[in-house]
Amino acid sequence: MFIAMNRFRINRGFEADFERLWRERQSQLAQVPGFVTFRLLKGPDDGETTLYASHTSWASRGHFDAWRESEAFHKAHAQAKAPQGAYAGHPVLELFDVVLEESAPGG
Repeated sequence: MFIAMNRFRINRGFEADFERLWRERQSQLAQVPGFVTFRLLKGPDDGETTLYASHTSWASRGHFDAWRESEAFHKAHAQAKAPQGAYAGHPVLELFDVVLEESAPGG
């Protein structure tokens, strides 16, 4: 299992627009080989910005890398334009190999 996360600091007042951008995007992830799950996480508000993270799980790093090199990836990211002034800096990409995983029974 492999996890890719992008952390975004969104300026106060742009949260609803940012969330709408993600809700209304035309995701092709369900058809991508090796894709497992996607989550958009909303974190703390520090008074000026709100932390968000996009969290995707993949069967392997190879599946994630193939997605990043695909035409579908480039199309999906070309349409993802937040309003000017929404971002407080560049997104931060974090990549993780899963070394231990626990799940609830039946989950």
